[in-house]
Amino acid sequence: MSEQAGVEGGEGVPGQVGVPERLRAAGVRPVWRALHERLSSGHQVTRVKVTGLGDEEQAAVADLLGLDRYPGPSLTIDVARLERVLGGLDVRTVTETIIGPLDDRRRRRAERHLEREALLEWFATHPVVTAQPALLALSAIRAGRDLLEPALAVLAALPASGRPLAAVAADVTGDPHALDDGTRLSALVMKALSALYEVPPPEGAQARRALWERAGVACDALSTTVLVAGLRPAGDGALSRVLRIWDGQPNVITLAQLQHESLELPERDVRVVENPTVLALAQQRFGTSCPPIVCTSGWPNSAVIRLLRSLPGTRLHYHGDFDGEGLRIAAYTMAKTGAEPWRMSTADYLRALEDRSRVTLPPGRVTDAPWDPDLAPAMRAQELAVPEELVAQRLFDDLA
Repeated sequence: MSEQAGVEGGEGVPGQVGVPERLRAAGVRPVWRALHERLSSGHQVTRVKVTGLGDEEQAAVADLLGLDRYPGPSLTIDVARLERVLGGLDVRTVTETIIGPLDDRRRRRAERHLEREALLEWFATHPVVTAQPALLALSAIRAGRDLLEPALAVLAALPASGRPLAAVAADVTGDPHALDDGTRLSALVMKALSALYEVPPPEGAQARRALWERAGVACDALSTTVLVAGLRPAGDGALSRVLRIWDGQPNVITLAQLQHESLELPERDVRVVENPTVLALAQQRFGTSCPPIVCTSGWPNSAVIRLLRSLPGTRLHYHGDFDGEGLRIAAYTMAKTGAEPWRMSTADYLRALEDRSRVTLPPGRVTDAPWDPDLAPAMRAQELAVPEELVAQRLFDDLA
């Protein structure tokens, strides 16, 4: 068989160079399919392996390449040799004309990589995530930006001060059913709340309702409360008058009482603590002169957030436990209320470790502290937690 050079009598393809019928023959189509696969990789191709050739296909390929014998069921073709028999046509042109447009998988992989990197950077620097680093546990790549954006908007709107779920969904997304069970948005927000509160993802409708209620959605405005001390607000509102009657003594305020009244305090600074015991110790130390203190009692509920947002003209100073959950509670509270850290720095943590005999608990899973990038690494290195109660008297020295 002689090598054929030249393109003769080929039928043209609209918009492309004409490819002769002999190159379109069914017998040589495996060659073009193999080339199409290799060229679509995006890499330079100098050789291509063709497999699964039957007798008729072997004859057609031998004729195409000018071989003196059948190649067998598989052979490796040198692309430069193949181009010499195409009579001026290049391999890419012929392959695309016969099989179809070539892909570029290498370029697409690079584009997907850049898209993923951009998504991860956007997610990591989103204000909701930087304020609450525990959210980095979410799989941003799996969720995608189209789903993450409304999910982060929902998280920014929580806790919801007792509003029904449909109302929260309508406020944030414009669709009252966007957070119904079974929607992808609801599932992602559930995962986010589980990460924030460090609880297992809810299984079943009852567990999901409980997690929504923890985030202040459709909660009981009478049983949702906040513990306070030292609050003597001005004003003629019922709550203000009651708190003045109690003259700064520890008191419990319900969400229902907060829904129609802001509290105007004569003091500029309000201290916020995580643990009720700290508030009780403050009452013991200061008595009726106790400065304004609000207790989150762990994760702040909607009553806590509502109160801290309804203290006009005040600066909030937050302190909590030096452990993994304590950092997440602190980040959440600061993000939701604008509170400033109060003795929550790396130096404060290390100082609290000076008396090692009192510090024995492990810190658990430690996530980053947005207000102090060195704090979490220090806690991981020391592997010790400092409960807020152990430093209470040092806190009170600031208030004396």
